[in-house]
Amino acid sequence: MPQDVLKGVAVICVMFPLAGACSMAERKVCAWIQGRPGPNRAIPSWFVWVPVLGPFLRKLGVFHLMADGLKFLFKEDLVPGQVNKLYFVLAPILAMIPALTTVTVVPFGATLGSGGRVVPLMLANVDIGILAVFAIGSLGVYSVILAGWASNSKYSFLGGVRASAQLISYELSLTLAVLPVLLWINAPGTRGTMSLASVVEFQSRPGFWGGTWFLFLMPLSALIFLVALFAETNRQPFDMAESEADLVGGYHTEYGAFKWSLFFVAEYCHMIVGSGVFVLLFLGGWNPLPWVPLARLAEWLGIAGLPFLVGLVSVVIFLGKILLMIFFFMWVRWTVPRFRYDQVMKIGWQKLLPLAIANLLFYVIGIALLQP
Repeated sequence: MPQDVLKGVAVICVMFPLAGACSMAERKVCAWIQGRPGPNRAIPSWFVWVPVLGPFLRKLGVFHLMADGLKFLFKEDLVPGQVNKLYFVLAPILAMIPALTTVTVVPFGATLGSGGRVVPLMLANVDIGILAVFAIGSLGVYSVILAGWASNSKYSFLGGVRASAQLISYELSLTLAVLPVLLWINAPGTRGTMSLASVVEFQSRPGFWGGTWFLFLMPLSALIFLVALFAETNRQPFDMAESEADLVGGYHTEYGAFKWSLFFVAEYCHMIVGSGVFVLLFLGGWNPLPWVPLARLAEWLGIAGLPFLVGLVSVVIFLGKILLMIFFFMWVRWTVPRFRYDQVMKIGWQKLLPLAIANLLFYVIGIALLQP
């Protein structure tokens, strides 16, 4: 029991700073794309005179992140008079629960056990890993709906309704895109599994087909999953739930201070977890390159007999891929204009879902023909 509590605290201590760093990176990436410096002024008075490091961190905008965190924590938290106070306060808390819970079943690295066996690093090694991510992650929409309804505002309510409709529309395609991967790794006669660690293990096998990342074996599945992931995380161009052009701010219009920040921390946590799942499914997880598994890299570096160093290298590789995915999320947000709501629904039901069904049928037939 104490170990479980410590693991939970560790998850919170890792995810909160990462989500905060993502909010800072979002502004810097936005500024870079738009050809401007971005946040680069804030610095504590006692740090101004530190040579080299002080000006560098100031230009990087690191202290803006600290200032924002303190501002959200100590700013007066006003509650509008027309809201349902219980559910209004409960909504941002509910937003954080699925975002932090899904991390427990996502492996974030691996180490080498006895006999060169790869042992995944994760909080809960369960065979239904991907199913748990989908089941728990989809509960995040309840916080958006509850925030929209409890605000007693038309703009907020419409944002909550849009979020629920969008989740249903794209969750089908998201699930169908993963099924070919699960069919590929679960051969007849073997022990069936939906573990994300098993997907990475399959991409670590020797031989051409064994070491090929699923991005190359199933490019259409990867594309469908990625588009649906944008919609599931409410990221532009699919951020219909908070479209300021027609809904002021959507479901969080009436929120401010710390409660408002919790919604965005939850969004970045979902983005981090979604990026991690995409990396595990289609980009080889902690394997550095296609056809180059972690065990071979450990032999090249001469650390095969040092489990701690192997685990550290795997975590660095995995986090590096996640950071590239997050950068891609931000790049798309500040490049592609927002869709209209009718376009979002049309893409989900008339384009993406038929494509996901056709893709699944293609791989079902192909896998059946390839099996001996």
